[in-house]
Amino acid sequence: MKFVMAIIKPFKLDEVREALMPLGIQGLTVSEVKGFGRQKGQTEIYRGAEYMVNFLPKVKIEVAVNDDMADRVVEAIQGAANTGKIGDGKVFVFDLKSAVRIRTGETDTSAL
Repeated sequence: MKFVMAIIKPFKLDEVREALMPLGIQGLTVSEVKGFGRQKGQTEIYRGAEYMVNFLPKVKIEVAVNDDMADRVVEAIQGAANTGKIGDGKVFVFDLKSAVRIRTGETDTSAL
């Protein structure tokens, strides 16, 4: 099993969700996060005063999938989240040791 975590721009969330649904993804977790990468934040102007925004708003998507689905999930996220501009985000893939569905006690791939 694999655990896929993606950090994307917030306005791309619906497009990413729509790209994952045809793959049979039955659930995912979304968190609002803040961070920066190569862009190192950005300068904004508020009421005539310029200030630096060090942490930009992002969305973190987490989904657990079978090993054979991981590449397709990554491709779907990358395709849907891409704007071609700096700050589009990143996708991380981790090995997932085990999973348990709390309600039924199902384990591993059955729990996904």
